[in-house]
Amino acid sequence: MRWGTDVSRRGVLLGGTAALVAACSGRPTPVGPPAPIAPPASASALTRPVTVLRPHSAARGRDVDLVLMVPEGVPTSGLPVCVALHGRGANARTFLDLGVPQMLTDLVRTGARPFAVAAVDGDHYWVGTGGGDDPQRMLTDEVPGWLAGSNLRPMTGVLGVSMGGFGALSLARRRRDLTAVATCSAALFRTWSEAKARDVFASESQWQAAEPLLHLDELSPGSLGVWCGASDPFLAANRRLIDRAGPATSHITPGAHTDSYWRGVLPDALRFVGERL
Repeated sequence: MRWGTDVSRRGVLLGGTAALVAACSGRPTPVGPPAPIAPPASASALTRPVTVLRPHSAARGRDVDLVLMVPEGVPTSGLPVCVALHGRGANARTFLDLGVPQMLTDLVRTGARPFAVAAVDGDHYWVGTGGGDDPQRMLTDEVPGWLAGSNLRPMTGVLGVSMGGFGALSLARRRRDLTAVATCSAALFRTWSEAKARDVFASESQWQAAEPLLHLDELSPGSLGVWCGASDPFLAANRRLIDRAGPATSHITPGAHTDSYWRGVLPDALRFVGERL
């Protein structure tokens, strides 16, 4: 495994815009919480608000960026963790461009309990597509060990933007122990015709197995928060998520499927997550 080096928030310049969708297959089976993972002998606490690591993911068959973000000026050992899932065409570093490290620091300064956000590179709507690249297996089988290597606790929350919202809901179907699930502009489909028109899924059965809107009974509404812009192309699908899942909180506010909208709602979504970790 190759690990990177600590970097400051201001030392990383990136871009990132999340958007639409990819494919998946197989009906997920909910599982219980993972067994506790002992930190490796080389585990070390984070020393800066942003640390970028470069581990190898066997599940994805490639090296990936793992971006660890913590509030500035607080002890980091043993912090609870929310995993952040980016949108299509983006990557883990997108959450730096969206300002998440400063948001975490600002939350702590208002009296919130500190926690860490871990973003990792994904693809394929955060599910396996049968081609030797399975981001969902990376989340469940590999990310816990990477977090332990930085003296962080296992993930108990997930936050997803656009395609990452689909991935967050997919992870929540498998990990019923997650206590916080937040989606921002989740890219979801109400019908097969919508999904087919976007050239996302290989078949209708694959879409039916994957689509969170068809499996809302596998989600825990008390842990769910939903945010979406009133001008977002996925507004109708997010309204259906809200109406049928009954999340703990939901917000339809002015905005579109843009970085600007996400920068505006992420502080609220992060506060929601932090209160439940």
